[in-house]
Amino acid sequence: MANDIQRQRYSQMIKQKAADMGFDYCGIAQAGFLEEEARGLEKWLSEGMHGEMGYMANHFDKRLDPTKLVPGAKSVVVLMYNYYPEKDVAKDDSYKIAKYAYGEDYHFVIKRKLKDLVKYIHEEIGEVEGRVFVDSAPVMERQWAQKAGVGWIGKNSLLLNKQMGSFFFLSELIIDLDLVPDGPVKDYCGTCTRCIDACPTDAIVDAGVVDGSKCISYFTIELKDAIPKEVEGKFDNWIFGCDICQDVCPWNRFSKSHQELDFAPSPKLDEMSRADWEEITEEVFKELFRKSAVKRTKLAGLKRNIDFVKPKGQ
Repeated sequence: MANDIQRQRYSQMIKQKAADMGFDYCGIAQAGFLEEEARGLEKWLSEGMHGEMGYMANHFDKRLDPTKLVPGAKSVVVLMYNYYPEKDVAKDDSYKIAKYAYGEDYHFVIKRKLKDLVKYIHEEIGEVEGRVFVDSAPVMERQWAQKAGVGWIGKNSLLLNKQMGSFFFLSELIIDLDLVPDGPVKDYCGTCTRCIDACPTDAIVDAGVVDGSKCISYFTIELKDAIPKEVEGKFDNWIFGCDICQDVCPWNRFSKSHQELDFAPSPKLDEMSRADWEEITEEVFKELFRKSAVKRTKLAGLKRNIDFVKPKGQ
């Protein structure tokens, strides 16, 4: 009984600290092999839906078993951090970048917070072994988030939450501390197919399954070669990432503006006209995206994307 009370107390301490640090939700899952997910991942890879993202085929066992990432792991703590902007700077008459990339790269912002959370655990609970993950290692974060009751996996394969929609980042602590797991929540997508219907490249091939090699985000960020001709005219002006399947999702009517100063976009981003984008220089690129995830494409990649979506004959 005493052990159960302690587990409950530690779980509540971690959740309360996460809330105090600005995380919008914290759920806990029991660490273990993802047996059901293993079949789905194997099928997804065998059908080539990862395109040129070769790293997705690496570390297959580690993706499915957190104890291979943290020996003796007992709990996966999943945290949600809102990034929905106060103002959407994506305009129909100009080029668009995904909302998650407006401000400072989330990897750095959230990892700083996770390290502070680990420090708190060490100070208040004791020596706990573990690792922090922010979309930077072979962790099936949406599957763990679903198990931890943070939300459910929608038809667009993103995690959805009834109170917040889907404009949030997920991160994890995999630790050897035995905590009280939360149960999964119900799937509330119902018969809605708005995300499937709205995807201009037909990347959502089944409920919860996205062919990564057909996704606009893949073409504009991951693909290093020329973008295939067959998707010409289908990008709706997106030049870095894509928010179409999220923008049409009814659950995102509950999205509220984030309170993270580091996610605020450069004021100049909102002022960028089509001509400004088409004439972007290295200097402007560095100023706009000094700490942003957009740096991943480099200027040459962004220019390739702009040239691809630019009306022909211009």
